[in-house]
Amino acid sequence: MECTVLVLGIGNTLLSDDGVGVHVIRALEERRGEATGPENSLETNENVRLRDAGTVGLALLPEIAAAESLIVVDATNFGGEPGDVQLFEAENMDMVLGASRLTPHEISLSDLFSAARLSQSLPMRRALVAIQPADTALGLDPTEHVAAAIPIARNAVSEIIERWLT
Repeated sequence: MECTVLVLGIGNTLLSDDGVGVHVIRALEERRGEATGPENSLETNENVRLRDAGTVGLALLPEIAAAESLIVVDATNFGGEPGDVQLFEAENMDMVLGASRLTPHEISLSDLFSAARLSQSLPMRRALVAIQPADTALGLDPTEHVAAAIPIARNAVSEIIERWLT
């Protein structure tokens, strides 16, 4: 299915803060469900696909190849305080993904990007909305700081989409 912007929420919701990418996708879907008018056009835009990507996998390669632009939302250790939200675009995103690993799915995300690059299907326009985790131990809910970052990350995704689609 071809789309203009693919938004992938990455993470394991059984490992507390690690699942924050999935929680952001759910928040975007909730906002999309509440959208009623043109002021909410980003949330109702059919060219934007929201995807709970869980713990990633090479099966996502065709979806990435079909997208013109890609936004990934994930718990990422970038040296910030727990709950900090940071945006990395294009080559900066690639450098962050190639740096230290926090969880096993980050290795898969790096592998996925390598495969997309090798097949010349990695979108030129790509961004990582990274949330600094506090705890990735077993737990169904994100920690307090990371939970508070979910609306901030949701808004960051919306702002990127708006910038890219206008």
